[in-house]
Amino acid sequence: MAYYKRIRDLREDNDLTQTEVAKYLNMKQPQYHRYEKGVRDIPSDVLISLAKLYNVSTDYILGLTDNPHKK
Repeated sequence: MAYYKRIRDLREDNDLTQTEVAKYLNMKQPQYHRYEKGVRDIPSDVLISLAKLYNVSTDYILGLTDNPHKK
């Protein structure tokens, strides 16, 4: 699974809007939208922030594991 689908699914599962996540990440919504659509690669600092927000591992977001729990 591509990371951009995972971050969209995580956001939706947590009942958050793109605007809310963008605000958490200190960016504008269109920039975050590009990550969810796979138009732009996600920077490592954003990846780490999203993992913290959703309490999952970065490996889960990147699709390296299907286990969302941190080790």
